[in-house]
Formats: sequence, structure tokens, C-alpha cells
Amino acid sequence: MSPHALGLGLLWYLAFLLSLCCHESAHALAARLGGDPTAFLAGSMTLNPIPHVKREPFGTVIVPLLSYIAGGWMIGWASAPYNPAWRTQYPHRAAWMALSGPAANFSLVLLAAAGIRVGMALGYFTQPSSVSFTHVVTTDAPDGSAATVAVLLSILFSLNLLLAAFNLLPLPPLDGSTAIGLLLPASWARRLADIGSNRTFAIAGLLIAWKVFGVLFRPVFVTALGLLYPGSGYG
Repeated sequence: MSPHALGLGLLWYLAFLLSLCCHESAHALAARLGGDPTAFLAGSMTLNPIPHVKREPFGTVIVPLLSYIAGGWMIGWASAPYNPAWRTQYPHRAAWMALSGPAANFSLVLLAAAGIRVGMALGYFTQPSSVSFTHVVTTDAPDGSAATVAVLLSILFSLNLLLAAFNLLPLPPLDGSTAIGLLLPASWARRLADIGSNRTFAIAGLLIAWKVFGVLFRPVFVTALGLLYPGSGYG
């Protein structure tokens, strides 16, 4: 692997870990505020990646590295523990907990977008002629700290948009399948959460989500670019 690929991989992994930690910490915080301290007591309410890596080493280390080697980008997962009895008793609170993870990812998208716009206003960044996950924004100079920051902000923007959109799909075991309980009576939300915890439904849900997401994400990404660059023709 070339030095450039290794350096890009490091930026991907830094962005991945930050995104993962914010997502799981948001789950833990929302659960604690809702009356379930399980994730907090397990050490999941932290931006320190070590507890998250220890809990899910395969999803936080092996899968991201393999996905980068195979496809040039990173994907993976972590988890925050919760009390099933609490979820059963308070299905709407559990729905808020589920929604908090994607909300954290959307917050990172907004922060990355703000960093991009500020960098452009200061003259450090420019809009690229063609966009990819690692080139949402670029610089006139291909090397240097500004170029590195541009790539990191591009990855944070793209990766967190992907993570938020994917997790909001209303399919088990994704966050969207529980979050949709906010729109339902408590008894229905409770039943929906029970379905999501069934392993067979969870596997089927992941397979369907993976199959349809490629088609669904493109308009989401294009719309986000249109908001980032008004009048550019995106969206």
C-alpha cells in the first residue's frame, strides 16, 4: 500500500472513530436521561474510542480496515448496552434513544459543512469540479495542512451523512426501526421494538437495507451537496 493510501486510510479511521464515538455516546446520554444508566455505567458515554473498541473490536477495527483495503472507504459498527426491561416499559424513551445516534451524525455533518464554508470564506478551500466522498471540498495546493483538513472535513461530511441516513432506515436492527415508535402508540412501539430484537428479523433487515441503500443514498448525497453549495446545480 502506497504512503498516500496509508495517510488517507488514517484520515478515514480518525473520522470513523469520531463518528462512531459520537453516535454511541449520544445513545448512552439519551438512555441515561430517559432513566436507563446501563450504557453510562458500562463506559459507553465517552468520546474516548477505547471502551467502544473493547466492546466491539470486530466492528470497530477489523471491518473498517478490511472495507478500506477492499473498497477505499470505511464502514463498521459499535454498540451501546441498554436494559431491555427499560425499553419495554418506556418504548417512547427508547425511541428517543435510538434517534439520538443518527442525530449525532447529522450534527457532525453540519459541523463539517460549517468548517467547509468557513474555509472557503477565508480562501483556504475551493469547490471541486467533481465530488467524491474524500473531495467534497478541495484546495488549490495538493499538499499541506489545508489539503489534509479538506480531506478530513470531506470524509466527516460524507461518512456521517451516510451513517445517519443508513441508520434511519425503518428496518431492524437499525435505529430507524425503533425511532419510528415515536409516531406510534406505546403498545405498537413496544411490539415493533420486540420484532427488532429478533435475530432472524435483524439479519433480514440488514440484508434488505444493504440492498436498497445504494439507490436511496445518492439523492440524499446530491441534496446535501446542493445545500452546501447553493446555486451550483446540485440537487
